[in-house]
Amino acid sequence: MATIGRANLPVPAGGNSPTVPADIAALAEAVDPHLRHTVTNKAQRDTLFADAPAHTLVTADDGSMWLKTSSTANTWVSIYEAPEAWRPLPLASGFTAGEQAPEIRRIGTHVWMRGRVQRVDGGVIFNLSATKIAQVPTDCVPLALASGAAGQSVVGDPVTGVGRIEVLATGWERPEGGAGSVLWYSQDGTGSTWVGCDLEYWID
Repeated sequence: MATIGRANLPVPAGGNSPTVPADIAALAEAVDPHLRHTVTNKAQRDTLFADAPAHTLVTADDGSMWLKTSSTANTWVSIYEAPEAWRPLPLASGFTAGEQAPEIRRIGTHVWMRGRVQRVDGGVIFNLSATKIAQVPTDCVPLALASGAAGQSVVGDPVTGVGRIEVLATGWERPEGGAGSVLWYSQDGTGSTWVGCDLEYWID
């Protein structure tokens, strides 16, 4: 059977027998990978198109658009991905939300956290090493340690009225927790009545 165009679409030539249904099916199968496919969301994309060939283009109802980069793995690049809604950041035992509820959001390989954490009993958050205050969802665990400054109440020296926050990476283990643990460190050793969990990091 002859082909036509850059996509090499099958078109019956003069010498082909008139197998119209089969010819139409062959043409449809050849055109299919070049269409823009539609899904409701990313989860449906992964269900329906995990085995699709490379260069498959899929769009979602929220405007997200992905291009498949592998014919053997469920690997995609995001041309555009609509921001997901903020979701609650799971807190460690003994902790509760402060004035701003702790939340987390992931867009592609970029993660943001925000909010404040305090002890359930209202006491001072203090540990000679680190204190686990939360646990990020599995899809937000970084491959490299994420670290930054964390706001706190000024109990001691106002010059050191800030702590350090970390999200442990895949493969990391500390006495306080493993991968995905959100740890807070007091910089001046006095502790704090609340801790800010504002942090931005990459997971790759």
